[in-house]
Amino acid sequence: MIGITSLTRSTMMLASLLMVTACGSDPGSSKTTAGGGDGPGAAPSGPTGPTGPTGPTGPTGPGATTGAGPAAVNLGTAGTFAILSKSGITDVFASAITGDVGTSPITGAALLLTCGEVTGNVYVVDAAGPLPCALNDAPFLTGVIGDMELAYADASGRVSPDFTELGAGEIGGLTLAPGLYTWGTGLLISTDVTLAGGPDDVWIFQVAQTLNQAAATKVILTGGAQAKNVFWQVAGSVTVGTTAHFEGVVLGKTLIALNTGASVNGRLLAQTAVTLQMNAVTRPAQ
Repeated sequence: MIGITSLTRSTMMLASLLMVTACGSDPGSSKTTAGGGDGPGAAPSGPTGPTGPTGPTGPTGPGATTGAGPAAVNLGTAGTFAILSKSGITDVFASAITGDVGTSPITGAALLLTCGEVTGNVYVVDAAGPLPCALNDAPFLTGVIGDMELAYADASGRVSPDFTELGAGEIGGLTLAPGLYTWGTGLLISTDVTLAGGPDDVWIFQVAQTLNQAAATKVILTGGAQAKNVFWQVAGSVTVGTTAHFEGVVLGKTLIALNTGASVNGRLLAQTAVTLQMNAVTRPAQ
């Protein structure tokens, strides 16, 4: 009896020991198996959580980066215009203008385009503009001219250029990256010049004297670059040669002249006159 009792007690003790071993392991281990909790065996949160790279602040969200080069020049209400002038627009028939056209403060009699040459609105300050299309809106034009002047001041006031006196004032044959360029002299485009960059990249050219583009040459945009992001701030006169093609927004302190058959994808914003000779001027997309 004593031997049987001792054997029974030994068996019971062994069974209890096995149960403790099976059920009394580190509490964190059971949580690890579930994949959660804060036990010592818990796994760190994975990379695909709500703050991962596809969240709202990713590359396509409001935090998307801008293009290369300086910030674009804000044209304000002048941005809808293909041609804007303070002292008149002359024309050798027939030109083709796509975008708004306006003159102020000079009388509408100094705007010599006909209605059939303009796809867009024609704004004047009095009743003397081309009929029947001219819109007499002096207060609106005052604001537009003010925005044009502010845009010129913005472009001319940019500092810390990326390129200074490039090519000694001759950029024909070059390929230009986005950036701020400045010349204390005039600027000549004697052969084709290429602006290479993406759709959000910006170029600003500051020219202290005149800008002259030779006949039959081209300003070429590649890589998705857009004319609306190219700004030519020119203190002297601007001349685009016969049958030449120009790209970008001209912010001219004085005269902008297009020779016979020249074309522009951009805007001509002149603080004096614009002269046309059978030209095509197309305002780029906003």
